[in-house]
Amino acid sequence: MITRRLFWSALAACGLLATATSQAQERFITVSSTTSTEQSGLFGHLLPAFEKASGIKVRVVALGTGQALDMARRGDADVVFVHDKAAEEKFISEGYGVKRQEVMYNDFVVIGPKADPAKAAGKDILEGLRRIEAAKAAFVSRGDKSGTHAAELRYWKAAGVDLDKAKGPWYRDTGSGMGPALNTAASMNAYILADRGTWLSFKNRGELGIVVEGDSKLFNQYGVILVNPAKHAHVKQADGQKFIDWVVSAEGQTAIAEYKIGDEQLFFPNAKR
Repeated sequence: MITRRLFWSALAACGLLATATSQAQERFITVSSTTSTEQSGLFGHLLPAFEKASGIKVRVVALGTGQALDMARRGDADVVFVHDKAAEEKFISEGYGVKRQEVMYNDFVVIGPKADPAKAAGKDILEGLRRIEAAKAAFVSRGDKSGTHAAELRYWKAAGVDLDKAKGPWYRDTGSGMGPALNTAASMNAYILADRGTWLSFKNRGELGIVVEGDSKLFNQYGVILVNPAKHAHVKQADGQKFIDWVVSAEGQTAIAEYKIGDEQLFFPNAKR
């Protein structure tokens, strides 16, 4: 009986050792990224191809751009993949990032009720926002310091709307990612600024549709940055750079272009190689 117990104990110990060894040998990097790359399904399409090509797994933490950059500042990520150029350049100027490389773009759109009570429809984002504010039509904001939120605030300012004075019951800050914010807009039948990729992959549309699109101001560029190992020595520099090199390579750029929902391409590669 004792011999049998010893046998099973030894077998269990071997199993735990094998598991620990396997985990120790697994190569992975952590990428802090905007929610749009995750919620649009892009990473679900890209990462298996990268992992197959490199043997490196990618663990994505999807946050608003501001939070993604803060995570990297703390040294909790190896690579940042976001879409707020001004914030990205500040991150690098502070010494937290090695180099910013452009990867792809899509565009922002204003989503709203198909009935368009504010008469905001058209190609002019600034005029559309002015009409929404004038009508005090329900508007949902991510309010989460994301790249989309930063863009929204820039558009309101350019439209001449002082949100500190104009905010009221019509304006709803959610402090949430793009998907949850769209769910809120659908439940309220409200207007919202969204990236086209997440909107195309969004299922709970209710009575919402695209109201404003096609303005050159709605251009939405994505960049990728290696976290500076001089700031955080544990950053996986070699494997993080392999991910960046792959994303901007012909193979990675082709994979981005091939990601579609229906017949619509969600992101357009534009890396400079």
